[in-house]
Amino acid sequence: MATLTQPVGPFALGTLSAEGGAAFPGLVTAGGVLDLSRTLEWAPADIRAVLDRWEQALPVLRALATGDATPWQPLEGLRVHAPVEPRQIFQSGANYRQHVIDLEVAHRSPDDPRTVEEARAEIAAVMDRRAAEDLPYVFIGLPSTVAGPYDDVVLPAWAQQPDWELELAAVMGRAAHRVSVEEALEYVAGYTIANDLTDRATVFRRDMKAIGTDWLRCKNAPGFTPLGPWLVPAESIADPGDLRVTLTLNGETMQDESTKDMLFGIARLVSYISQTARLLPGDLVLTGSPAGNGIHWGRLLRDGDVMEGSITGLGVQRTRCVAEGAS
Repeated sequence: MATLTQPVGPFALGTLSAEGGAAFPGLVTAGGVLDLSRTLEWAPADIRAVLDRWEQALPVLRALATGDATPWQPLEGLRVHAPVEPRQIFQSGANYRQHVIDLEVAHRSPDDPRTVEEARAEIAAVMDRRAAEDLPYVFIGLPSTVAGPYDDVVLPAWAQQPDWELELAAVMGRAAHRVSVEEALEYVAGYTIANDLTDRATVFRRDMKAIGTDWLRCKNAPGFTPLGPWLVPAESIADPGDLRVTLTLNGETMQDESTKDMLFGIARLVSYISQTARLLPGDLVLTGSPAGNGIHWGRLLRDGDVMEGSITGLGVQRTRCVAEGAS
């Protein structure tokens, strides 16, 4: 059992189970856990069912979190699963300014006449223009990639360059279609932690270069999106645009950046996605990964590695890498 960390605010939501028992939607506070399937009048089977009635549920959850006449149980000893099973996952690419600059500089042509400093300055100017004038870059992931925050991650035998990408994930609390940037955050129920694992060797189709990226192959293996531990309500996060995203590998800090470095904030991402797709309660909007991925350090994931990912106020996830076929 991993060491569990308390999220910020009076309460959070999680999916938990006792040994040998079925998973249940839980209200998590400093005082313990409340099984919402036995407490709320509509008996939600999971957190997504709570999110389907988020506007109705939120005031009830606030009241339950401060009450003492309910059957609380200790958090210790419970297994923590991914907080929600999304129907859809929308993922933002190239959304952290410093990360994109680092990647562009690292992949310069050998005959590029610019110094590193000149290249960085020019790319930074492009990023600033993109943030002001351009559109986000968003692709779609599979819900079957979602795993618990303390589950082992199996590295497929075919994955030659498995990498980490710790990200802030927004969780939708209302269906959203063609919403404005100004109203977009009203549709967000809360936030959680996602690690968007990626096999760098299969990002691009070498056999069909004109097609470009192959997100199915490089990002959608089972368990490639460790999620959680908690879903923290949006009202408990003062500014999602100013949270610290930190990932350590075997105790060494690899990523440590503020969400201030995002080119497109959560409101712009949600609004942009909603112009085409219909976002549903429980859906995830992954906001991109900051600088410090393995490809930057020249150190990719391998059997036995342990990643710890934290975001301000959202807790800590801890996942161990296991090579496919290893005992």
